[in-house]
Amino acid sequence: MPKKKKVKKVKKVKKAKKLKLLNKLKSPLKSSDKKSTIPGPDEKPEIKKIKKQPTEKKIYNLKDYVVYPKHGVGKITAIEKAKIGEIDIQFYKILVEKEKLTLTVPINQQSKLRPISSINQINKCVSILKTKPKIKRTMWSRRAQEYDQKINSGKIYELAEVVKDLNKNTDIIADQSYSERQLFEKAYERLKSEFEAVLKTSPEEVQKKMDKALGRTNISENAE
Repeated sequence: MPKKKKVKKVKKVKKAKKLKLLNKLKSPLKSSDKKSTIPGPDEKPEIKKIKKQPTEKKIYNLKDYVVYPKHGVGKITAIEKAKIGEIDIQFYKILVEKEKLTLTVPINQQSKLRPISSINQINKCVSILKTKPKIKRTMWSRRAQEYDQKINSGKIYELAEVVKDLNKNTDIIADQSYSERQLFEKAYERLKSEFEAVLKTSPEEVQKKMDKALGRTNISENAE
């Protein structure tokens, strides 16, 4: 008989626990328990604005060196204003000395321009020039197109890769096709002009530095 009494007590405890759980579920949530992230019927959801990259807001000064991808390094010779219709336009005059060319670039359309590289980037380019050239087995016409795109990309590391890949470590014309030599010289001169602007040294010193990295020291000595 005493065993039966214990069973009844256990059943009563279980029922009491169930009632407590039901009461908790039925009771309204406190203000502290409510999630603040869920907007109510009268609340407006918060809209976050996407910030645009300030590509058009870079301000260059007079005599600054800049890089225009299709033409290479240029120097800002003037910052001028002009009125077209009722719109006032401000623009940079950029002299690309290697090509004897003056560019007119509106300030609000300068996304293609970039500042010249840093010393660290130049040092990385020297490291790229020291590595072995990548030999591809694809057709020359396709490779030439890829090299030309890299030259005109305005990216200094890609420019260094073209110089390194097309470097034959020789001055014998027969070792290079005409188009290969043209692309090499174009990439070499572009890279050299940026080295000159960053390092602020003479073209001869820059050429020695580049040729040493490319293993073309004998060519430089013969040229002298």
